[in-house]
Amino acid sequence: MEKPVRVLARDTEWSTLAQFVEHPDARLRLGVVSGRRRVGKSYLLRALAEAGGGLYVTAVAEEGVVPARRRLAADIARYAGIETSLIGDASWESLLTTAIDLVLRRSGSSGLLIIDELPYWMTHSPELPGLLQLLYDQSQAGHGHQGGRVIVCGSAISVMNELLSGTKALRGRAALDLRLRPFDLPTMARHWEVGDPSVALRMHAVLGGSPGYRNLAGVPAPQRPEELDAWVQATVLDPTQALYSGSESEYLLREDPRFTGSTLHYGIINAVAGGATSPAKIGGLLELPRSSLTRPIEALMSAGYLRHDSDPLWERRPVISVADPIIRFHNLMTVPQRDLVDTGRSAEAWRRARPTFTARILGPHFEDCARAWLRGQADPAVRGSAGQVTATVVNGRKGQAKHEIDVIALDKRAGRAIIGLIGEAKATVTGRGVADLDRLDGLKTLLGEHGHDTTAATLAIFSLEGFHPELIATAQRRGDVLLVDLETMFGLREPVAVPTAGGAAGRTRGPTP
Repeated sequence: MEKPVRVLARDTEWSTLAQFVEHPDARLRLGVVSGRRRVGKSYLLRALAEAGGGLYVTAVAEEGVVPARRRLAADIARYAGIETSLIGDASWESLLTTAIDLVLRRSGSSGLLIIDELPYWMTHSPELPGLLQLLYDQSQAGHGHQGGRVIVCGSAISVMNELLSGTKALRGRAALDLRLRPFDLPTMARHWEVGDPSVALRMHAVLGGSPGYRNLAGVPAPQRPEELDAWVQATVLDPTQALYSGSESEYLLREDPRFTGSTLHYGIINAVAGGATSPAKIGGLLELPRSSLTRPIEALMSAGYLRHDSDPLWERRPVISVADPIIRFHNLMTVPQRDLVDTGRSAEAWRRARPTFTARILGPHFEDCARAWLRGQADPAVRGSAGQVTATVVNGRKGQAKHEIDVIALDKRAGRAIIGLIGEAKATVTGRGVADLDRLDGLKTLLGEHGHDTTAATLAIFSLEGFHPELIATAQRRGDVLLVDLETMFGLREPVAVPTAGGAAGRTRGPTP
């Protein structure tokens, strides 16, 4: 199944879906696709249905059971080229059976039925997963349908996760469990057709990589840094626009029925956006005991609203953060300036909030992008044999202050880490200098004193505004240093001083034009 040209990126996801559909198993196969709203699930699955000659149907929010079944019957009739009246007011089981029969006749055992936004139907028809289980079990036993592929999809992550959990109907029956992620930084820039990396980074820090936001923007994407202020004011800070961060955040949170109307869940997200990174700190802000927050925090993590980044080096407790950039923007930027925004003074609100954006949104986001680049875009040889990329904290000598490490690549073995890369990422307005390299040398020494193997570690500096000439010269001379600027992260040029297996004696490269 060749991926259509109109589908940007998603090569891995398309390959996974195509393998599921084209699997030689002659019996019925079930798959689950999930992902946050706006991430492009429906777009991808429609393209898959078209490529495979399948039937794509979608549920509708707040629609009753009878209209829902009639809508499905109409989709089936349209696919078959018959009158809807020939199907009539059939039951769910009859409609599903008919739909699978039709796709089998058209495409053989790989006939494809896609049900998008299944959680909408499950609100009034919770028996649907059980019916799919029944059809699957009958096929496995040699009865009923011989073949066919059924993919169910949804944006309510908690509902989709539960489909395959515990004793739920599809547990052990779904051969595919695909979570669709937002676009990475370079792909997001291509999608929005933004050529300036600095502009694309800031847009990505505001909205993240969900492709569906482009259609909601009422103004063209900014192409130059001086256009960015006006774009922010006309989109995420304009209450009349669909992309307004307050409205969109509310919409995203209400997508999941588990959290609708829950002031506790909203309070937890607000606390995390405000800087609370652990259950104890969240409880302190909300004046609630930590024990009462365990389950709601876990639920928000499972649903994709919060994330936790563990520190395998020291086995510290996870650091909790807000997962969706637009929710983060709303809590850190829009909420404190709500009076100005609501009265049409978005320009003043943005001017007042710019320091917060730089320090608490752009800086951490650049660190995230640096780690993402190292995981996905960088030459694997850069991090050596290290399999995990994360951030960490190293204790200073004799009880001195802890030192943060923005980027570290390592393998943990029996309590001791083999470290392939130690790096820092800075979104400052000036280029980075030799002092940054000196700091990394000190951190490398500290890690070695803690018993970790740093003999082959690369020292990496990620900079939003480039590097001083002295640092570039030093990096090229040493051979164990990697300098990565924004253009490098976008694949527009090679890193400075790429380390090689020869270490300091190895060959280095300078920046390409």
